[in-house]
Amino acid sequence: MFSPINMMAACDPRHGRYLTVAAIFRGRMSMKEVDEQMLSVQDKNSSYFVEWIPNNVKVAVCDVPPRGLKMAATFVGNSTAIQEIFKRISEQFTVMFRRKAFLHWYTGEGMDEMEFTEAESNMNDLVSEYQQYEVNIT
Repeated sequence: MFSPINMMAACDPRHGRYLTVAAIFRGRMSMKEVDEQMLSVQDKNSSYFVEWIPNNVKVAVCDVPPRGLKMAATFVGNSTAIQEIFKRISEQFTVMFRRKAFLHWYTGEGMDEMEFTEAESNMNDLVSEYQQYEVNIT
Protein backbone atom coordinates (compact mmCIF):
# COMPACT_ATOMS: atom_id res chain seq x y z
CA MET A 1 0.00 0.00 0.00
CA PHE A 2 2.74 2.46 0.90
CA SER A 3 4.71 1.82 -2.29
CA PRO A 4 5.19 4.81 -4.63
CA ILE A 5 3.82 2.76 -7.55
CA ASN A 6 0.44 2.62 -5.79
CA MET A 7 0.10 6.39 -5.52
CA MET A 8 -2.35 8.34 -7.67
CA ALA A 9 -0.30 11.53 -7.43
CA ALA A 10 3.05 12.03 -9.15
CA CYS A 11 5.09 12.39 -5.97
CA ASP A 12 7.22 9.96 -4.01
CA PRO A 13 6.00 9.56 -0.40
CA ARG A 14 9.56 8.61 0.60
CA HIS A 15 10.46 12.28 0.01
CA GLY A 16 8.13 13.39 2.80
CA ARG A 17 6.47 12.37 6.03
CA TYR A 18 2.92 11.18 6.62
CA LEU A 19 0.82 13.44 8.78
CA THR A 20 -2.18 11.09 8.76
CA VAL A 21 -3.12 7.82 7.10
CA ALA A 22 -6.41 5.95 6.65
CA ALA A 23 -6.45 2.34 5.44
CA ILE A 24 -9.70 0.54 4.66
CA PHE A 25 -9.60 -3.20 4.05
CA ARG A 26 -12.37 -5.31 2.51
CA GLY A 27 -12.62 -9.08 2.75
CA ARG A 28 -12.31 -11.77 5.38
CA MET A 29 -9.37 -10.93 7.61
CA SER A 30 -8.64 -10.56 11.27
CA MET A 31 -8.82 -7.01 12.66
CA LYS A 32 -6.11 -8.00 15.13
CA GLU A 33 -3.81 -9.10 12.30
CA VAL A 34 -4.49 -5.91 10.33
CA ASP A 35 -3.72 -3.76 13.39
CA GLU A 36 -0.50 -5.69 14.04
CA GLN A 37 0.64 -5.35 10.42
CA MET A 38 -0.10 -1.62 10.33
CA LEU A 39 1.77 -1.09 13.62
CA SER A 40 4.67 -3.10 12.22
CA VAL A 41 4.77 -0.94 9.07
CA GLN A 42 4.65 2.19 11.20
CA ASP A 43 7.43 0.96 13.51
CA LYS A 44 9.72 -0.12 10.65
CA ASN A 45 9.18 3.16 8.81
CA SER A 46 8.86 5.54 11.75
CA SER A 47 10.96 8.21 10.03
CA TYR A 48 8.19 8.55 7.42
CA PHE A 49 5.54 9.38 10.03
CA VAL A 50 5.39 12.55 12.12
CA GLU A 51 5.59 11.75 15.81
CA TRP A 52 3.73 14.81 17.06
CA ILE A 53 0.29 13.61 15.87
CA PRO A 54 -0.76 10.72 18.12
CA ASN A 55 -2.74 7.84 16.59
CA ASN A 56 -2.28 9.22 13.08
CA VAL A 57 -2.97 5.87 11.39
CA LYS A 58 -6.61 4.76 11.26
CA VAL A 59 -7.68 1.34 10.05
CA ALA A 60 -11.10 -0.09 9.18
CA VAL A 61 -12.14 -3.54 8.01
CA CYS A 62 -15.29 -4.46 6.11
CA ASP A 63 -15.88 -8.24 6.04
CA VAL A 64 -17.65 -8.10 2.66
CA PRO A 65 -15.12 -8.38 -0.18
CA PRO A 66 -15.58 -6.47 -3.43
CA ARG A 67 -17.32 -8.44 -6.17
CA GLY A 68 -14.89 -10.73 -7.94
CA LEU A 69 -12.09 -10.34 -5.36
CA LYS A 70 -11.19 -12.06 -2.11
CA MET A 71 -9.90 -8.87 -0.55
CA ALA A 72 -8.93 -5.29 -1.35
CA ALA A 73 -7.48 -2.24 0.35
CA THR A 74 -7.92 1.50 -0.02
CA PHE A 75 -5.25 3.84 1.28
CA VAL A 76 -5.50 7.60 1.79
CA GLY A 77 -2.53 9.47 3.19
CA ASN A 78 -1.70 13.10 3.86
CA SER A 79 2.03 13.32 3.17
CA THR A 80 4.32 16.33 3.06
CA ALA A 81 5.63 14.87 -0.22
CA ILE A 82 2.62 16.45 -1.96
CA GLN A 83 4.56 19.72 -1.86
CA GLU A 84 6.56 18.38 -4.84
CA ILE A 85 3.42 18.64 -6.95
CA PHE A 86 2.43 22.00 -5.50
CA LYS A 87 5.90 23.40 -6.28
CA ARG A 88 5.72 22.10 -9.86
CA ILE A 89 2.29 23.62 -10.40
CA SER A 90 3.40 26.90 -8.84
CA GLU A 91 6.46 27.13 -11.07
CA GLN A 92 4.39 26.43 -14.19
CA PHE A 93 1.75 28.93 -13.07
CA THR A 94 4.37 31.64 -12.44
CA VAL A 95 5.83 31.24 -15.94
CA MET A 96 2.39 31.47 -17.55
CA PHE A 97 1.18 34.29 -15.31
CA ARG A 98 4.23 36.45 -16.06
CA ARG A 99 3.42 36.12 -19.76
CA LYS A 100 -0.27 36.66 -18.96
CA ALA A 101 -1.01 33.48 -20.90
CA PHE A 102 -4.73 32.64 -21.03
CA LEU A 103 -5.43 35.45 -18.55
CA HIS A 104 -7.88 37.15 -20.92
CA TRP A 105 -10.22 34.15 -20.70
CA TYR A 106 -10.57 34.64 -16.96
CA THR A 107 -10.68 38.43 -16.85
CA GLY A 108 -13.28 38.29 -19.62
CA GLU A 109 -15.48 36.24 -17.29
CA GLY A 110 -15.15 38.78 -14.49
CA MET A 111 -12.12 37.59 -12.56
CA ASP A 112 -9.58 40.13 -11.39
CA GLU A 113 -5.85 39.72 -11.99
CA MET A 114 -5.35 40.19 -8.26
CA GLU A 115 -7.19 36.90 -7.61
CA PHE A 116 -4.39 35.07 -9.42
CA THR A 117 -1.75 36.82 -7.32
CA GLU A 118 -3.67 35.84 -4.19
CA ALA A 119 -3.96 32.21 -5.37
CA GLU A 120 -0.21 32.13 -6.02
CA SER A 121 0.44 33.46 -2.53
CA ASN A 122 -1.91 30.85 -1.02
CA MET A 123 -0.09 28.08 -2.89
CA ASN A 124 3.29 29.34 -1.63
CA ASP A 125 1.91 29.46 1.92
CA LEU A 126 0.70 25.88 1.58
CA VAL A 127 4.14 24.71 0.41
CA SER A 128 5.77 26.54 3.33
CA GLU A 129 3.36 24.91 5.75
CA TYR A 130 4.13 21.42 4.44
CA GLN A 131 7.87 22.20 4.66
CA GLN A 132 7.43 23.14 8.33
CA TYR A 133 5.55 19.88 9.00
CA GLU A 134 8.29 17.87 7.35
CA VAL A 135 10.89 19.17 9.81
CA ASN A 136 11.15 17.31 13.10
CA ILE A 137 8.66 19.12 15.33
CA THR A 138 8.03 17.75 18.80
